[in-house]
Order: sequence, then structure tokens, then C-alpha cells
Amino acid sequence: MPTPQAGIFALGTRTHHHLEFDVNGSVRPALIGAAVAALNEQIVGSGGSNVVVGFGPDLWRGLSDSVPADLGSFAEITGCDGHIAPSTQHDLWIWIHGTGVDDVLDLATAATSILEGVATLAAESRCFVYHDSRDLTGFIDGTENPPPTAAVSVACIADGAPGAGGSHVIAQRWVHDLAAFDELNVADQELVIGRRKVDSAALPKEILPTDAHVSRAELLDEDGHERPIYRRSLPFGDVTERGLFFVGFSAERDRFNGMLAQMYGTASDGLRDRLLDFSTPVTGSYYFAPCVEDLLDAAADQR
Repeated sequence: MPTPQAGIFALGTRTHHHLEFDVNGSVRPALIGAAVAALNEQIVGSGGSNVVVGFGPDLWRGLSDSVPADLGSFAEITGCDGHIAPSTQHDLWIWIHGTGVDDVLDLATAATSILEGVATLAAESRCFVYHDSRDLTGFIDGTENPPPTAAVSVACIADGAPGAGGSHVIAQRWVHDLAAFDELNVADQELVIGRRKVDSAALPKEILPTDAHVSRAELLDEDGHERPIYRRSLPFGDVTERGLFFVGFSAERDRFNGMLAQMYGTASDGLRDRLLDFSTPVTGSYYFAPCVEDLLDAAADQR
């Protein structure tokens, strides 16, 4: 199988930086290729930090023939009760994560400098591990993530298919209304999430609400088997705005679409996620994180 980008699966880092760019309309493909090549060199020399690069659908189609059949942009979702998942589709996403704030910031600054004149920074999120991997709601996040032995098959396109070794990516910035959430007692918070707050144990089925986040975010196939995604979400924030930068990887883009349909009440059962009463996405993009070989080829072909 082609080599997935290692940073997708690298664990143990506490400082994360997400950069999203829009490519300048008049830029020639050769300049984009040169910038990608320079980014590759930056990745190789990044030492203890990790760099993952993802491309918007239109940009990747212009750089490579290794294009997944289901590659597509994020489309706005209008759900039940006025809840909306906006589309803010950008062209390029760079995720840098490491153990030190200084090294991660240096890499983010270097990547932005490399892209100067080629792409404009459109969005930036600085994220961190909060206590024992908790969301700012106080609940542990990513409890049901696939184990390392299964993560690659969940996140990456299978060998032999177009885009093999690459991964579809969803990136959304969710802003929490923590004041409203904190007005609930712990038992009611647990009914919203679907897990115990202290240890993240799943609520018993007999008391698990059908609109709990756990119930709505789990996607099943026709035979009742889970269609998982690999999550790498982390909190962001300061004293004025706090939330979760949601990042997911999947071998199939449709898993994201199905999960969001269940959360927003546009699936066949018409139910929506109660968590939407306390958290709102303000951005939404799909990217493609190609395998290392395709990333190198895209840079070389445009030179």
C-alpha cells in the first residue's frame, strides 16, 4: 500500500496548529507545485513535529491524476430547528502538531511564508490537549476511536483504488456555548453526550436518548455494522471563545455526509443531535490528504 502521511496517526503531541489557505486565482500550477515541494522539504526537516497537508478538491484535481472517485467539496447543510452547518471550503489545509508551542509556531510561520504570493491564509486555529484528552465541556473526546492497528484501514483509501493511501478529511471549527451547557446538571449533560462524564463509559442502552450525541454520530451500514471515522479533534480557545476543532479522516467521504445527516436531522428518521443546542460549527471544509508518493509526484510534475 502507498505510504499515508505519518502525521495523521502520530500520537502524544499536545500542541496543534491548523492553517487553511485560499490559492490566489492567477497563480500558475508551476508555482503551486514549487510551494508544495518546499512544504515537503519542510516536513522532512520538521524534527519532532508532524506536518499533514490536505488539498481542496479543485486544487488536487489540478495537481494530480490520483483522484478518488468520491472527492468533493463541503456543501452547506440546513438541518432541523434552524441548525446550519456552513461551508467555508478552502483550497489547502496544513495541520502541524508537536510537543512544543515554539516549534509548532515556527513551522506554522515557515509554512505561511513558503505560500506567500501563492495562497492567502484564510483561517487559523491553535489547539491543545485539555487535561486527560477532554473537550472543554469536560467530557473525554475520541473514546471510540479505532485502535492503531485498525486506524489506517479506517482512515485511508485501500490499495488499488484511485487515491490509495490517501484520506478524505473533514475540518470544522465548532464554537461551544459553555455557559448554557454548564447550566445543566451532570446527569443531564450525560444525556446530551451519551456518556458518563467521569470516565466516558457509555450510558446503558435503556437510558441512552436517541438524540444523544453518541447515538447520532455513530454511522451504521444496512447490516448494523459501524462505518467509523478516525478522529483527531482538539479544543481551541481563550476566555472569550472556546470550542472544538473537529478533524476526521476516512477512506470514504460519504461517511462524513452520513454522520452529519444524522446529526442535523436530514437522515430518514428525522432525529437530530441534542449537542447542536450547545455547539455551533462556524466553518466547514473537506480536504484530501494524499499519500506521500502522490504528494511528492504532484510537486515534481508541476516544476
